[in-house]
Amino acid sequence: MNIFRVHFTWKEKEYALKAISLDMTHPYFVSIKDLVLPEQSNVLINPADDEIRKNFGSVRQLMLPFQSVSLIEEFTEDPDLKQSEPDLHKGEVIISKHFKKRT
Repeated sequence: MNIFRVHFTWKEKEYALKAISLDMTHPYFVSIKDLVLPEQSNVLINPADDEIRKNFGSVRQLMLPFQSVSLIEEFTEDPDLKQSEPDLHKGEVIISKHFKKRT
């Protein structure tokens, strides 16, 4: 399942929303459906996530003017899911899975 992350400006603030469905066939708007909202944590409160849930939590479909959209990213899986990283020691070289080491 592909996930889209749309970066846009609304009321002079920058937002990034994730969604499962994105439609750009309208001549003036980007249509976002099936929003993927940040999960609410009982332990840690992130004000940015709280604001996104408050502003867009009950939205079924969002129509954004093209001028307000700055970037649209498409991923094959949710990029924000926490993956367990091995314990790193100070000074250790990190090689990302996205890049290959040159030989």
